[in-house]
Amino acid sequence: MAKLLVTGGAGFIGSNFILYWLAHHPQDSIVNFDKLTYAGNLENLKDVQNNANYKFVRGDITNPEELDAAFIDIDIVVHFAAESHVDRSIKDPSPFIVTNVVGTQVLLDAALKKGIKKFHHISTDEVFGSLELDDKSKFSERTNYNPRSPYAASKAGSDYLVRAYFSTYNLPITITNCSNNFGPYQFPEKLIPLAITNILEEKKVPVYGDGLYARDWLYVEDHVRAIEAVLEKGKVGETYVVGGQTDEISNLDVVKKIIRILGKDESAIEFVKDRPGHDRKYAVDWTKIKDELGWKPKYDFDSWLEKTVEWYKDNQNWWKNVKDGEYQKYYEKQYSNS
Repeated sequence: MAKLLVTGGAGFIGSNFILYWLAHHPQDSIVNFDKLTYAGNLENLKDVQNNANYKFVRGDITNPEELDAAFIDIDIVVHFAAESHVDRSIKDPSPFIVTNVVGTQVLLDAALKKGIKKFHHISTDEVFGSLELDDKSKFSERTNYNPRSPYAASKAGSDYLVRAYFSTYNLPITITNCSNNFGPYQFPEKLIPLAITNILEEKKVPVYGDGLYARDWLYVEDHVRAIEAVLEKGKVGETYVVGGQTDEISNLDVVKKIIRILGKDESAIEFVKDRPGHDRKYAVDWTKIKDELGWKPKYDFDSWLEKTVEWYKDNQNWWKNVKDGEYQKYYEKQYSNS
């Protein structure tokens, strides 16, 4: 029986982790510590809100006092909390540095002070930089960092801090660097939910540049299973790269697949001006986590893209409230005195 502190647990991947963990580890308890920024949505967790082993605490990881109040008998920290959208980091890098770098350092200090047993940090393959489309190499745990956006740089900084706390203070850490996630509860500023919801609203789907930017896609439950494997069997101090495919797929092809699933035609695509410093290709080699921990993806991209499309079709109130900001207004009213 363990007690987990999950930071950013109201976000896309964090909420999927909490739902999975409470279903598969019913003896454990979880404290969900989340600031409830625009990307955090407690609607994601309505199925467990009355679970005796679940507790929500609104707080900011950059605030030591708020963290201290949440660190009651915590055994394991699972650190999702982060600003994560590249486009937003290009417009204003400062929140990314504050949350992702400073916030991680404050959280590490709290974990060290409390003597926790495990600290797992969730990071991204974007810290490794970019590959050319014809480059057959893949990112692995041995790849040098070469972040190219303020978001990626902030995550690289947080990774280095986590490793430093292991080397300097013997904090028992592990890290996962994952590829692009997709699935239920993803905020509709990211490519797949944006495409799905725009088509359902009969709007155009914006595609940057020529649309040939290639990514590895990881179904969110596969990512959660990878974190589970690392928490249960991972070696302290180690990093594990997590991916969902063996072949990458272009953004344009992803959008075309969604259009076909929804029975529309490609006139829904609108090519727009490229963003600055757009990474051409990410490709990940997840051999280490497969060989050492026995993890591999369960879910193939095409099947689970269809299921993801169906989820957004069946949960239109969820994403419409997200798109118009109604959920955010509710939080501000609900938690204004918390």
